[in-house]
Amino acid sequence: PQALSTRNDIRDCSADPPYLPPTATNTTARLAVLRGIMRTHGVHAYIVPSTDAHMNEYISKRDARLGWLTGFTGSAGTAVVTQDKAALWTDSRYWTQAERQLDCNWELQKTTSIESIGMWILKAVPAEGNISLDPFLFSIDTWNSYSQALHGSGRTLLPLETNLVDQAWGDERPLPSSSEIYSLPAEFTGSSWQEKVAGIRQRMEQHVRRPTAVLLSGLEETAWLFNLRGDDIPYNPIFYSYTLLTNTTISLFVEESRLSAAARESLRSGCPGPLCVELQEYGQVSAHLRRYAQGNVTVWLGTEYTTYGLYSIIPQEKLLEENYSPVMMAKAVKNAHEQEMLRAAHVRDAVAVIQYLLWLEKTVPQGQVDEFSGAQHVDTLRWAQEHSRGPSFQSISASG
Repeated sequence: PQALSTRNDIRDCSADPPYLPPTATNTTARLAVLRGIMRTHGVHAYIVPSTDAHMNEYISKRDARLGWLTGFTGSAGTAVVTQDKAALWTDSRYWTQAERQLDCNWELQKTTSIESIGMWILKAVPAEGNISLDPFLFSIDTWNSYSQALHGSGRTLLPLETNLVDQAWGDERPLPSSSEIYSLPAEFTGSSWQEKVAGIRQRMEQHVRRPTAVLLSGLEETAWLFNLRGDDIPYNPIFYSYTLLTNTTISLFVEESRLSAAARESLRSGCPGPLCVELQEYGQVSAHLRRYAQGNVTVWLGTEYTTYGLYSIIPQEKLLEENYSPVMMAKAVKNAHEQEMLRAAHVRDAVAVIQYLLWLEKTVPQGQVDEFSGAQHVDTLRWAQEHSRGPSFQSISASG
C-alpha cells in the first residue's frame, strides 16, 4: 500500500484489522483497570475533564488524567467511560490530533457541548444508573450544566471524592512538584504582602454583606497576595495552594517544606497576630473549610476559579458569590511601580525580538533555519535577558 504522509496518518477503525498510526496509545489495559474500579464503586459512567483542581488552562503532568487515560494530549477535552463504551469530546483545533493519538477503544465526538455529552450518557447508561465525577475537577457552572442535562432522567449525578483515574493510574502517576517556592523581591511588587492583605480586609469590611472570610482557589491569586512564585506548571510562575483569609487570621494551604527560608520567614514575621500566616497542608483545605463553615460565617469567593467540590462544602446561605474574588479584582489594577516593571520587561523582550529578527535576516537566506530551530533560538535570546524566568507559553513559530 502507498505510504501515508504523516499529515494524513490517522487511525482507521473500519479497516480489518483496524489501522493505528505509531502515534496512537494502546489504552485497553488502562480502560480495563478503570472499569474494574468503577464496578467497585457502583458507577455506570465516569466523566474525566482536562482541567485540574484550580481551573488552570495549563496543567502539570500529574494532573494530565485525560492524557493518560486516552492518549490524547490536546489542552481541551472531556472523556466519558462506561462499561462497554468510551468517548472523547474536543473542539476543531484537535480533531486531527485526536485521530492520530486515540486507539479504536475511543469514539471521537466533534463538539464540546455539555448537552451533547449529556445526550450520549443518556443513551449509553440505563435509567437508575450512576454517573460519577470528581467534584474537585469541575467548575460550579460545569457541574450545574451536567446536573441540568441529566435532570429528571432517573439517573444520578454522583460526586466521588476519590478520583478513579488516579486509582487506576497508581504508582505510575507523576509525583507532585518538589521545586522551591520563593519570594518575589520587593523591587518587583510595589507593595508588601501585608499591605495587600490589609487592602483585602478593608474590602471585606466595606462590603454590604460583611463577609468573614475570603477563599482563594486560583493559583495566581495566592501567588499575588503573598508575593510568592513557583514553577509547578510549565510557563506559569505559580504553585499549588489555597488561601482562607479572615479578619484576624490567614491560612495558607501549601506544601510547607517547599517554601524557601526567606519565604517562610516573610510569612511568619507577623506571628502571633492578625498578620501571621498559618501554614497548613495543601490537602487539608476541605476539612478546614468544613469546620470553618459550621460557625456564624460568610465566605466570599470567585466562582470562576472555585471547584464545585469546595463550593458545595459551604452552605448556600453562608456564601457570597461573585465571578471574581476581591483578590483577582485588586490584582487586575496595577500600581505605578508594577506598571513601570511591565514596561521594563517589554523593553527587555523587545531587545530579544530585535536580535532574533536580525539573526533571521542573516541565517534564513543560507537555508539553515526552520520553524523549530527558530523557536529554540528566540527562546535562548529571551533567556539571556536579565530577570528572565522563561517564556509565558511555548513559542509558536511559523513560516511561509
